[in-house]
Amino acid sequence: MTPRLDMIGIVVSDMAASLAFYRRLGIDVPAGADSQPHVEAVLPGGQRIGWDTEEVIRSFDPSWTRPTSDGRVGLAFLCDSPAEVDSLYAELTEAGHTGHLKPWDAFWGQRYAVVLDPDGSGISLFAPAAA
Repeated sequence: MTPRLDMIGIVVSDMAASLAFYRRLGIDVPAGADSQPHVEAVLPGGQRIGWDTEEVIRSFDPSWTRPTSDGRVGLAFLCDSPAEVDSLYAELTEAGHTGHLKPWDAFWGQRYAVVLDPDGSGISLFAPAAA
């Protein structure tokens, strides 16, 4: 058997804040999940994304500590247009999330921006640049 990527896991310090952020990005998170220690959602195409509280991780790995640096793994969300990149970035930052890179026309042919999720992970927003 060949292993296949089945789930993207995110460790969170505040489940409700994290789920609210990802709901704004269009992920269909189950209703009533905000107080759960582990939450999963199925993405289009069948891939899963899951969130675990730090306490859950420490329950089976007592030596786990919160990483001190970010940027090793990032999630990227394809938007329908450059205008949607701009509006989604504005929506997220106006909701109090930290903008890391304001929307710009990247040299590789995309409208591109980065906003930080509640735990400081960089989340890319992108769309093909306007013709």
